[in-house]
Amino acid sequence: MEAEQLEVLNFISQYPPFDELPEEKLKEIALNSEVAYYRADSMILNQGDTIRDLYLIRSGVVEIYRREGELYNRLDSGAVFGQKGLLMNNKVRMPAKAIEDTLVYCIPDALFKALCDEFDQFADFMELQDGSQLRNAISNQAKGNDLTTVKARKLITREPVTVCPDTTIQAAAQLMEDESVTALLVVRHLDEGDEEEADTLVGILTEHDLCVRVLAAGVNAADTTVADVMSTDVVSLDYNTYVFEAMLMMLRYNVHHLPIRKDKKVIGIIGMTDILRHESQNSLLLVNSIFTCHTVDELQAVSRQVKDCFVRMVDEDANAHMVGSAMSVIGRSFKQRLAEIAEEELGEPPIPYCLVAMGSMARDEQLIVTDQDNALILDDSYDEALHGDYFRRLADIICDGLNVCGYSYCTGDIMASNPQWRMTHTQWEQCFAEWIDHPNPKTLLNSSIFFDIEGVYGRVKWAEQLQSFVVRRARRNNRFLACMAHNAINRTPPLGFFKDFVMEQDGRHRNSINLKRRGTAPLADLVRVHAMAVGSLAKNSFERLDDIIEAGILPKGRAQDLRDAMELIYMVRIRHQALDIEHGEQPDNSVEPENMSDFERRNLKAAFQILSNAQSFIKFRYQRSHS
Repeated sequence: MEAEQLEVLNFISQYPPFDELPEEKLKEIALNSEVAYYRADSMILNQGDTIRDLYLIRSGVVEIYRREGELYNRLDSGAVFGQKGLLMNNKVRMPAKAIEDTLVYCIPDALFKALCDEFDQFADFMELQDGSQLRNAISNQAKGNDLTTVKARKLITREPVTVCPDTTIQAAAQLMEDESVTALLVVRHLDEGDEEEADTLVGILTEHDLCVRVLAAGVNAADTTVADVMSTDVVSLDYNTYVFEAMLMMLRYNVHHLPIRKDKKVIGIIGMTDILRHESQNSLLLVNSIFTCHTVDELQAVSRQVKDCFVRMVDEDANAHMVGSAMSVIGRSFKQRLAEIAEEELGEPPIPYCLVAMGSMARDEQLIVTDQDNALILDDSYDEALHGDYFRRLADIICDGLNVCGYSYCTGDIMASNPQWRMTHTQWEQCFAEWIDHPNPKTLLNSSIFFDIEGVYGRVKWAEQLQSFVVRRARRNNRFLACMAHNAINRTPPLGFFKDFVMEQDGRHRNSINLKRRGTAPLADLVRVHAMAVGSLAKNSFERLDDIIEAGILPKGRAQDLRDAMELIYMVRIRHQALDIEHGEQPDNSVEPENMSDFERRNLKAAFQILSNAQSFIKFRYQRSHS
């Protein structure tokens, strides 16, 4: 094989679906492919032309268009195009244009069809388009979701601390104190020329050994060595062992510390306390801990576990709906307990009220980076002179406490501590009616936050009643729906994706993509519009899509496409926040393209295309002229 063909072979083997083909097929492709060059702004494929090759982009950028000339997709290095025409009577269905100077590999039609016939995975990749490819990818990921498959290595927090057998007990105890550990590994260090690849583990010394074999036995710690009191029957586990197996091993051998090995080397020790700490990161146990707190300081201490709980769920492959729901329940639990603590301090409330959560927390879509959006619904008997001071103090305790617990003050001051957002039930109805009947930019922004409302504490039924009021009134108002639809397309997805990222251009997140502002938020906005139009009382975007599908207002398959896009964008956002936490960095919503995996880069592109198509549709469906 010549150098040029070797270069083709090395390149195609890196990209799907070629990366899963056997070596001999890759060689066949390399031997039979031709290289073509197109200058910037030149057409590669014209509508209706005969097509005889599959095109694989070696370098450059190519835009694909619909028949009407609308931009459909933008591709760069490693992407293929032309497959649709090859599969449909060899006629170009979607024109292609080189946006930059572009080099492509042309794979003959006969070879392309032979590969489709021989390899199902290759054919599936070529036949599935956009949302279907994304759905396939998400489905494959979901098959591995199992919350019981946490590896023991995830519990290791540091490298093991070791001593030699001839170390004195006193020195070993001092080392435990200095290193803040409860167990030491006793190792025999390698002599020069020793054939062993790692130090030999000969024993373990734990706090229990010091208590039973030294203190209780009256042993002189200054004159006795570790070798005389250590445990020599050391039970260890491979680093790929699951946590539940480690726990069973501890119970079986009645030990509280397990060295974890990778190959022959011990990389850490896990103890029963590590397993208990891991279990405490369970979202259900965390919620239980919140309701056992009696002070704001205790709540603040518990709040430090929220990030660990979030990371654990991500590590266990929980899906976006599960993570969002768990984080929202935790957030609402903090709000409820703070309201209870406030009542304990201030006394019984003078009139009934309802504390509500809004926005992502109400939708069960809250993640780890969030501020607080909350308000109070007051009984219609509210009298400012009689009751105002009580509810002002109650709101301050709740909002200040949330801030201490990691739910920062809302920059837009949408909090119960703002008297504007402490209103009677009737006043809230009047406010919402005004927003719906006379929309303007400010009230539309408020609507996108306040119209996702969840009762947290007190007369929670009042929040449900307001939600029903909003849906009934909005559904009948075509003008309002049109304004909300127009508002929902203000934030566009970062299309032009691979080489031509649309990235933030200012601030500390320069040259990154904000997956909330450019992805999950506009998705939630447009799903909300459709949900109001069909009278859905659901608050969660995934559940709203169920009602939208049942109503049949979207073209076939579009709602499922939206679900897949939302799951993918949320999960990329979630995983990158978890990585930030694990690296000791402040989590945020921004992702740098170079930090994305190939899976993320490839499938986010399809997800953003689905979002773009959905925004085009909503602009068409809800028009002001309908009012």
